[in-house]
Amino acid sequence: MSDQNPYEKLGVSEEASFDEIQDARNRLFEQHSGDAKHLEVIEAAYDAILMDRLRMRQEGKIKVPERIRFPELRVQSPPKETQTPREHSPAWLQRILDQPTPADILLPGAWYLGLSAISLFYPEGGDQVLQLALVVGVSIGIYFLNRKEGKFGRAVLFTLISLIIGLIAGGLVASWLLPQISFINLGSNQFSTVLTFILLWLVSSFLR
Repeated sequence: MSDQNPYEKLGVSEEASFDEIQDARNRLFEQHSGDAKHLEVIEAAYDAILMDRLRMRQEGKIKVPERIRFPELRVQSPPKETQTPREHSPAWLQRILDQPTPADILLPGAWYLGLSAISLFYPEGGDQVLQLALVVGVSIGIYFLNRKEGKFGRAVLFTLISLIIGLIAGGLVASWLLPQISFINLGSNQFSTVLTFILLWLVSSFLR
């Protein structure tokens, strides 16, 4: 078979159409599907024929349909660009993130806005008002988180973590920021409480 030209190896004439060449190649592939060496010879002969047809086309001897595949075009043509999805966030983050509806955002937001107003505009009640507001805020956070998937323990855990982080971060920010805005009559505890409400709102709205 090594002494045969590419056309003879595929069993077609030099005047064969591209469809005939393609059919001959596919037929031989089916016949020798278990013989890797034979398949390699068939593919080499097929590519050699296509290269010969390409040379003839470039010399103007034949007209080749655009749908015909040529080996060098297969190598040189850039791969089709594929739509790559956005990089996904880590799996653990996807499990806790939610895609809230407007109601999931606005309802807890209204509650926390009201509690923030109470904390800011009714300072005469002292720390008792702030403590009561925080208790209500924690209860609201637990309620809205638990309402999403019915996981009460998880809702309590996330809400308490948010409470602790909010109070600690609020105290640190207040100690740095409030001296610079002394013209605003706002206590450190009030500032921490409002910041905690913001964090609780974010957690109850955007986590599950």
